Amino acid sequence: MELFYEILVHTLSAILTIAGVALFLRAIISWFDPMEESRVASFLYLVTEPFIHPIRQLFEKKGWFEGIPIDMPFIATVILVAILRGLLILF
Repeated sequence: MELFYEILVHTLSAILTIAGVALFLRAIISWFDPMEESRVASFLYLVTEPFIHPIRQLFEKKGWFEGIPIDMPFIATVILVAILRGLLILF
């Protein structure tokens, strides 16, 4: 059972690490390709949007940060991924 737990923690940690890197790359590439027209930007959008979409829906439902030109759901997702990854490292 402990082996299963270790494999699960390492797998989740790897997924969160990849998600964090993809989110970072998406932020960087959005400065150069804001319409996400390139293949790389489209790929990063496809990889990261499943993480961002639930938080974006929550923010829209609650009306949080409306009218702010900063993508707060994106920032919240980056913070959440970092916190979750940090918690996994503790275990």
